[in-house]
Amino acid sequence: MAGYLLRRLLAMLPTVLLISLVSFLIIQLPPGDFLTTVVAKLQQQGQTVGADQLAALRQQYALDKSPFEQYLRWMSNIVLHGDFGQSFEYNKPVSTLLAERLPLTLALGLLTWLIGWSVALVAGIYSAARRYSKLDYVITALTFLGLAVPGFLIALTAVYLQFKFFGRTVSGILSPEFEGAAWNLGKLLDLLGHVWLPVLVLASGGVAGTIRVLRANLLDELHKPYVTAARARGLDERKLLLRYPTRVALNPFIATIGWTIPALFDGEVLVASVLGLETTGPLLLNALKSQDMYLAGGIILIACVLTVIGTLISDLLLAAVDARVRIGYLGGRG
Repeated sequence: MAGYLLRRLLAMLPTVLLISLVSFLIIQLPPGDFLTTVVAKLQQQGQTVGADQLAALRQQYALDKSPFEQYLRWMSNIVLHGDFGQSFEYNKPVSTLLAERLPLTLALGLLTWLIGWSVALVAGIYSAARRYSKLDYVITALTFLGLAVPGFLIALTAVYLQFKFFGRTVSGILSPEFEGAAWNLGKLLDLLGHVWLPVLVLASGGVAGTIRVLRANLLDELHKPYVTAARARGLDERKLLLRYPTRVALNPFIATIGWTIPALFDGEVLVASVLGLETTGPLLLNALKSQDMYLAGGIILIACVLTVIGTLISDLLLAAVDARVRIGYLGGRG
């Protein structure tokens, strides 16, 4: 395992660099750049920008260089100085913008992940163990709806229902009167009154897919010979279910940690935009729309690093809980 871990760590560096390069170049594929967007807005307002002023701005933001030269300059500043660059749109350092949005993003993501996995674990096990029961049909119908309906549409529906029946608008994670106020019981209750909706919406799609995968894997394990043999020896059904087939069926849960860790950071972009959440998702969307390449590149780079780290964590956890995976990593040496 030590050798495997070392190989994976060495492979992570070129992987991150390659993905960051491709992402940075893709951001610049649309015609024009950030200054093109600025000039278009000024022209709509009846203002003009001289050629000399535009050339000076291009030189100031290093937009007069090739995309690859811009990438090398940006990446070298990150590696050597921890500087993600300056956001064109917000005229702030990218690290400052990330620090402002990161706490809420991670808090929402972590809460969504904990609640979603807890619900998916219980519902998936029950649905497989009580197949074709009434509650199994209800769970199946809800999971199909969660998979079929886009998250932003669920968000719009939830916002409408909350306003229609409770008279409350949804914008952000706190009411306007509590923004900037010191923490107290009233602010905490207001937070709890707002946070359940984004958590419910953000968890819907991921929970639905996880329930279906867990149910299918568990049903497959329950019909294998070792389960039949354990039943023949008189092992209690509940102990049998939790001790053997469930442990094997949990592999998809562990394998998807590599996807959930970056999701804690970037979140659901459209859902966050609909609900007015000040997370990194809308920040990324605005950066892509305005071609704010350093801000968009910084967010994508961090998501890329978290994806690679999450995948490594998933593989190590799988090896820890499943001997078959561990033997495969060690090349059959056990």
